[in-house]
Amino acid sequence: MGEAQEVSYETGSVTSRDGTVIGYRQFGRGPGVVLMHGSMMAAHNFMRLGAAFSGDFTVYLPDHRGRGMSGPYGPGFTLQHAAEDVQALMEQTGARNVFGLSAGAIPILRWALTCPEDYKIALYEPPLPVGDHSPVAWLPRYEREMAQGRPGAALVTVAKGTNDDSQVIRMLPRAVLAPLMNLGMRAQARQADGEVTLNDLIPTMHQEARLVLDATNLISAATAVQAQVLLLGGSRSAQPFKDALSALHAAIPHARRAELPHLGHLAADNGGKPELVAQQLRGFFRD
Repeated sequence: MGEAQEVSYETGSVTSRDGTVIGYRQFGRGPGVVLMHGSMMAAHNFMRLGAAFSGDFTVYLPDHRGRGMSGPYGPGFTLQHAAEDVQALMEQTGARNVFGLSAGAIPILRWALTCPEDYKIALYEPPLPVGDHSPVAWLPRYEREMAQGRPGAALVTVAKGTNDDSQVIRMLPRAVLAPLMNLGMRAQARQADGEVTLNDLIPTMHQEARLVLDATNLISAATAVQAQVLLLGGSRSAQPFKDALSALHAAIPHARRAELPHLGHLAADNGGKPELVAQQLRGFFRD
């Protein structure tokens, strides 16, 4: 999960349209910016990214449903529910700037179809289906392994299936990685000190996959977006992420696009290079 920045923060919450509580961390000063983490993450994973903004912006780091300070996904969870969470957060905080990483960018894009044009929206490599590529082809195997009580194996399936940045994940075989994952999860749980753990997050991937499955037509629908948009990606990211950004850019021709050299898909996470991502975002949000 990466090493979190030591920053003092307050906590708050908002109630989404279906009654689900969405909790968030708040710190900094200035105009508001909401930073939405990706799958297999929680608000904790964006502490370094948030710290890079805190001198000029009031930072809001929400937990997605199913983890941390937020309520459960609830029955019948869909992308629409996740977009309503974004709406509730933007209304309560008064923020006009929002950033989402990976699957965390998908609800923002869905909300952006109808949001006013005075918002600024930055998206980092949403895993949207393009052509014959399915970003959730890993889902059936993951579900089998979870049903078999093999969370380490399921975590390997998610990491490999979602094009994890780690060279270790890419190169080592499953038979080696699964025991290592189990050891790592136990060690992390002992040191968690109240933070959301991988053990907490692995079960959320079923619902997180729902965001992708519901986004089948989202690229074509994105022609309706009127807000200012920045599309970000890393030069080292897997090709499907770049293809999705290209398709999204074609659908939103007024959007800006930037590729960050030497960075991968998880650059905004504590364990990546969040300060470099923040440089791009700061310029966009200040313009």
